[in-house]
Amino acid sequence: MKVYHGKSVFGGIAIGKTAVYQKSEQQVKRVKTEDSDGEWARYQAAREASIEQLGELYDKACREVGETNAAIFEIHQMMLEDDDYNESVENIIRTQQVNAEYAVAATGDNFSQMFAAMDDDYMRGRAADVKDISERVLNNLSGAGKTGVTTDEPVIILADDLAPSETVQLDKDKVLSFVTVHGSTNSHTAILARTMAIPALIGTDIPLDETTDGVMAVVDGSDGTIYVDPDEETMALMQEKKRADEEKKALLQQLKGKENKTIDGKKIMLYANIGNIKDLAAVIQNDAGGIGLFRSEFLYLEKEDYPTEEEQFKVYKTAVETMAGKNVIIRTLDIGADKQCAYFNMEHEENPALGYRAIRICLTQTDVFKTQLRALFRASAYGKLSIMYPMITSLWEVRKIKEIVEEVKAELDEQGIAYGEPKQGIMIETPAAVMVSGELAKEVDFFSIGTNDLTQYTLAVDRQNPKLDRFFDPHHPAILAMIRMVVENAHKAGIWAGICGELGADTSLTKEFLAMGVDELSVSAGSILPIRKIILETDLSQYGKDIK
Repeated sequence: MKVYHGKSVFGGIAIGKTAVYQKSEQQVKRVKTEDSDGEWARYQAAREASIEQLGELYDKACREVGETNAAIFEIHQMMLEDDDYNESVENIIRTQQVNAEYAVAATGDNFSQMFAAMDDDYMRGRAADVKDISERVLNNLSGAGKTGVTTDEPVIILADDLAPSETVQLDKDKVLSFVTVHGSTNSHTAILARTMAIPALIGTDIPLDETTDGVMAVVDGSDGTIYVDPDEETMALMQEKKRADEEKKALLQQLKGKENKTIDGKKIMLYANIGNIKDLAAVIQNDAGGIGLFRSEFLYLEKEDYPTEEEQFKVYKTAVETMAGKNVIIRTLDIGADKQCAYFNMEHEENPALGYRAIRICLTQTDVFKTQLRALFRASAYGKLSIMYPMITSLWEVRKIKEIVEEVKAELDEQGIAYGEPKQGIMIETPAAVMVSGELAKEVDFFSIGTNDLTQYTLAVDRQNPKLDRFFDPHHPAILAMIRMVVENAHKAGIWAGICGELGADTSLTKEFLAMGVDELSVSAGSILPIRKIILETDLSQYGKDIK
């Protein structure tokens, strides 16, 4: 038996045979040609075929993992339509009088190196995307067509790495798990794996040869381990662990419909985070009490131009109607930092996490902000909708938002357009907001603590930088003290305070949050029932209400 360790992307136990997946990378030769027009035409045909394939992948991903997670394939399509990329290919074909394959490979390498050398983490991440689209065009030029993982029986896929396009083509009925040598927990592939609920490991130091191909193995996603050719004792242990996991899932289903209340009577709102209305099915399936974070920026990121008021209104209206009277908290536009939107024409910033983003954009480009607010207020007439404003640092921002809101309501009144009166809250995700939360609480209806950015700004650690993973500690005493302070200040002012960051789904802290008096936890849909189980089993009179 051989044991290899990696980093877990998604938990669970997978037992089955392995299949080593080797990329069918094209061996490109430089061939001189007199027919540059013909080579350019070949490239254009291969490019169009690639765009069509990416469209099919986008549709498949939308059905299986939601529109938000499928957006990478739209990005790939846009990259193939990019003038700079296409002009480079044509220039190499014509000036060097070479074959289309060589021009594509050279362009892909050049652009990939250019992106990899950039300071911005998001742009560095595009290096892998350029390689992916170039490989797709090369496959079409050679007649190889679609690529992906194919297997006749359910297997554990072993690979050096998997591109998003390869991951989404995995037949979930035939793939038990995947284990890769490279990759990052923030990659598109990792996000897709979590959404598809496939046990997966990355960064695994495992050989990809005949010693690991076609043999029995066990992937333990809970501790990031793969056992290759396990002995009888290990196999029996893992089979028992798998049975226990399945029993836990079945038991969790019995918690649907139960109130989120501790043994001693403390109630808490348990909501779900979503990126688009495509995610609503998972919210309903997992019995969430509402939507605690609707990331409206994905409406902007998925488009090539500003979404209109009507487009936004239809999405928000669908969300509140579907949730049938349950609260839907929609966060206003939160782009900038690692979420760039080309048509906003934002200038390059040395430190975008501290730059022009979120509410700062809205209070500067008030026409964009007003369009969204009009759509939100109109949709609030159709259900229980609340609005949440991100990246607040001071009182003047909240008061300026209120002025703009009043202007929007006056416009709607003048035009005779119906709207509701949504509750309005703010995200607490900066140390400044924490320190003045007592004053902010008097101005708004609720707080939602964004622990991802709060941790980043408090610890001065870039959460996008994998080299700093060991320094990014959301359990840091300073973070927990800030959460406690925010909750206390909210309650003094008579408003509620929740958590919508990743920390809200950390079950090791659920009891502590309850004891602090946190009123709401908003998490991924799949975390709802496990957290409900902890809530129902907690007795705060025994646990202690004051956490020091």
